[in-house]
Amino acid sequence: MKLCTHLAVATALSMIFAGLSVAGPVIDRVVTNVNGHVVLLSDWEEEIAFEALVNGRSPESFTSEERAAALNRLIDQELLREQVRPGQGSPASEVQARVADVRKLQPDAATEQGWHAALQRYGLTQGALEKRLSDEMQLMRLVEDRLRPSIQVDQQAIERYYRDQLLPDIKKTGGSAKPLTEVYGKIKDLLAEQKMNELLTGWLESLRSGSQIQNPPLKGEEGNR
Repeated sequence: MKLCTHLAVATALSMIFAGLSVAGPVIDRVVTNVNGHVVLLSDWEEEIAFEALVNGRSPESFTSEERAAALNRLIDQELLREQVRPGQGSPASEVQARVADVRKLQPDAATEQGWHAALQRYGLTQGALEKRLSDEMQLMRLVEDRLRPSIQVDQQAIERYYRDQLLPDIKKTGGSAKPLTEVYGKIKDLLAEQKMNELLTGWLESLRSGSQIQNPPLKGEEGNR
């Protein structure tokens, strides 16, 4: 069984901050208000466009449930943005590395012309994408700095996961189990990320409980362009 770690921020925040331009006319209206900060329909559409780009999908493929989840992420992003100290930026080299990762998901982006054509299909620009990725990384650092120091994974937890979860899963698939010593580090990282996810969820719930979040009713289908 392949063990992999995943950054909780990637699932809970997934993509950080709206602020990109979406092609096509959008009749703007307020979809939510977070502690006085208005989130517009265009912000919501921009979030979906960005998430579609970085996941190699079409914005039109998002289900109503996925669209609602994107709006919830916008709310979480606003709450976390309030916790960021001003003046924090992301190194240009790291931003460009993330741009390169996103670019790999577009089959026609091997050339500059193809890449810019792909961005245009999503209604995005190179500069706006870089800004969006920089903001995402900024929030990821915030979460890491806030939560990572409190995470402790002891040997008993690692052994328990190996015995009670990994080995039974391998047995079900008929695979060959590696000794604990060979997967110890991967299990430790996995359990640490699970704990990070739990802590982040709890932190966001606390931020939400202490915030004023208003969701005006939407008329018709949300996000129709």
